[in-house]
Amino acid sequence: MKSQLNNLRQLQELVLTRDEHHQTGDGSHLDSLNDAIAELQDKLEPQVAGLYSRLYKKSHIVIAAISNGCCSVCGMQVPIAQTQQVRLAKHLVTCSSCGRILFASEADAAHNVSDNYDRDDPKTGISRFSAAELMLADLDAETPEGAITALAKLMEENKFIKNADSLITAAMNREGVLSTAIGGSLAFPHVRGVEGGGLTLAMGVSKKGIDWGDEKVHVVFLSAIPVAVSAFYLRLMSGIIQSFSKKDNLDAVLSATDASSLWKTLVKATRHTVK
Repeated sequence: MKSQLNNLRQLQELVLTRDEHHQTGDGSHLDSLNDAIAELQDKLEPQVAGLYSRLYKKSHIVIAAISNGCCSVCGMQVPIAQTQQVRLAKHLVTCSSCGRILFASEADAAHNVSDNYDRDDPKTGISRFSAAELMLADLDAETPEGAITALAKLMEENKFIKNADSLITAAMNREGVLSTAIGGSLAFPHVRGVEGGGLTLAMGVSKKGIDWGDEKVHVVFLSAIPVAVSAFYLRLMSGIIQSFSKKDNLDAVLSATDASSLWKTLVKATRHTVK
């Protein structure tokens, strides 16, 4: 059953990648994404495929990790005996609350360890997901991997995530599925399934630009995303894209000289587009 769980995890990532492409892409990669999704669906055993189909009709998030003893999507506590069954992976186990298929997250996976996400926190806008400590005004990277590494290490150094190396590997694997450069000098590398806290976003600015596939990227947003907020991430990304489609905002971040001024510029640029 472990192979079926792996297929389901890959399938979910491809489906959510396709959702992103619908929102930000030009449609040029939809055929290849659809083919890859169909290929993985064909690998599902009939009973697994039936369960997947029923769950998919309700939500594109059909599989969830156990995080801190709870379903990472709905937050329901998972009984210890059931958690052990999930770890053994001899058969599929579903959450008793939301019905999603549960899996055990890897011990060395990246985790969000920030304590900045209090439920009663009055922060609004982009401040809910980022901070001045996560700004890099002088991103000195030649490649996408170099940019992702610098921002992931910044997250780890400032105690927003644990295990930057795992985050880097996962982000690069995601780039292998489809480039996250979207044109307009922007790239949005990200990793889903980083549980333990809220969505975390770091920003880096390269004055000279980074060759990112077929794009020249100057502004990089690296995000660590809990599975439960995958749909919200699309809205966040859309708001940021809307902000930086305005040349004045893009020029302002490119002119920022340090983390503090970059943070102030980001907050100002997104004040009407990120809620």
